[in-house]
Amino acid sequence: MKTLLSILMAMLLLAGCGDSDVQEVRTWMKQVDAQTQVRVPPLAEPKVFVPFAYARKDDIDPFNPNKLLAELAKQAGTGGGSGIKPDMDRRKELLESYPLDTIKMVGTIEKKGVVHAVLQVDRAVHQVVVGQHLGENYGRITGISDNTVTIKEIVQDATGDWVERQSRLELQESKENAK
Repeated sequence: MKTLLSILMAMLLLAGCGDSDVQEVRTWMKQVDAQTQVRVPPLAEPKVFVPFAYARKDDIDPFNPNKLLAELAKQAGTGGGSGIKPDMDRRKELLESYPLDTIKMVGTIEKKGVVHAVLQVDRAVHQVVVGQHLGENYGRITGISDNTVTIKEIVQDATGDWVERQSRLELQESKENAK
């Protein structure tokens, strides 16, 4: 009885897989496919790009941000009239090749009455005193205290004039002291 019931169930399942109304659907699909017309609008012609050739190589590149600085300096008629300018002939010191935001003050040391700031760049530690240079903007150390290194930088403003700017490196608390 069980085998007869299982055979009957299998036959019902196979009857559901028959080709009942599929032929009607295929006929309808062929009819719709024959009647449908595909319309693709023609593409517009591409614009012709004509490159601009610069005549003189002596001119400042128009995409260079220094062009604005040079133009403003020409209009003002100054071009560095403040009298402040960095010493370009001076030999650069080691810490002048690092931006100030990568230099950390980690402490101070006093040797023979002179206070030295202890600065860390990457994994290297350096001792500096007042008068030494650091940073990429012609910075010079003007003061060292227990918590701060004061720096005077010389930078160019929008008109091309050199101006002084004060910066500071503050003592970085260690992770052990923060716990």
